Amino acid sequence: MSTLPEPAAAPEQSLPGLLGYLVEQGGSDLHLATDTQPAIRLHGRIRRVRGAAPTPPDWFEREVTALGEAFDGEAFQRWKAVDFGISCNHQRFRVNVFQHRRGDAMVVRHLGADFSSIAALNLPAEVERFTTYQNGLVLVCGATGSGKSTTLASIINAINLNTAQHILTIEDPVEYLHMDQGCLVRQRELNSDATDFASAIRSGLREDPDVILVGEMRDVDTMRAALTAAETGHIVFSTLHTGDVVGAVRRLVGAFPANEQDSVRLRVSQSLRAVMAQHLLPNVTGDGRVPAVELMFITTAVRHLIASNKFDQLYSAVETGRSLGMRTLEQSLAILVRERMITSQTAEERCQDPDALARLLQ
Repeated sequence: MSTLPEPAAAPEQSLPGLLGYLVEQGGSDLHLATDTQPAIRLHGRIRRVRGAAPTPPDWFEREVTALGEAFDGEAFQRWKAVDFGISCNHQRFRVNVFQHRRGDAMVVRHLGADFSSIAALNLPAEVERFTTYQNGLVLVCGATGSGKSTTLASIINAINLNTAQHILTIEDPVEYLHMDQGCLVRQRELNSDATDFASAIRSGLREDPDVILVGEMRDVDTMRAALTAAETGHIVFSTLHTGDVVGAVRRLVGAFPANEQDSVRLRVSQSLRAVMAQHLLPNVTGDGRVPAVELMFITTAVRHLIASNKFDQLYSAVETGRSLGMRTLEQSLAILVRERMITSQTAEERCQDPDALARLLQ
């Protein structure tokens, strides 16, 4: 584990002081644990904060209690872990406080205060299509820390700026704060504003939304409610923790009981509009990260493959659908290498089909 250069003065080790340091350094996450030196994640790598003292045992009680109602002490005592969002130093953060073998710990994700455009995030121009959909389901997939929340925030912000609709978000916790612009935006947070995703979606159908953002489709009840919302004339955005677009479709259908899967495949084929899988990779200079994106739009051919349970052929449809805006991970990696945004070594390490990547780079 590397160490950041020692600052002119060690950061003040209050939570606001450490969060200010995280933002100043351009880090994505702050890691704190009892009797351990603070660390941040910078450009994808964990780095200890040189000059900072180990976090004392009484730090968590003092600093977390100071957060007031944002921290649910009863939930923490019951579940030994709790998620919530906070604003500090005019920035937005997602916080997870948890217990582990040696005491208390905290990870804080910097969400930022401003929204980047789709272009500024280096996402494919085709992602702009998502902002024009009037109904259906759009999935943004990827591992934790792959930028799903940031991508969805930029899409919702673009809709908010450029249309006149009612946007309803259901999140755990609320991450990016959206103010009314061209749209009305209503953000509901689990536990404080809603009991669970599924019931909040069902309730949302009576709240006159045009756009619904579901923070994560964790269970079959949420998936069922999201599909119903997409089928009844709403555009629904959500996330799944899968690394590729075909895997996302498999997981969505496979989450349902076996006796429902034939009908669910038909529902998914008719409701799904697009699936995007995102990976964040170190850039060529090592001082930032760029997204490699796999993108599948639901054409007539793709719809037929999903309804017919021919998932194995979906990847070929994506591979040959470049003129329609689709791209495989290998195609995305090859573009990034040719544009000198990532190294060929990084592309080779992250690709799923080395032979396909080699052909694209010839």
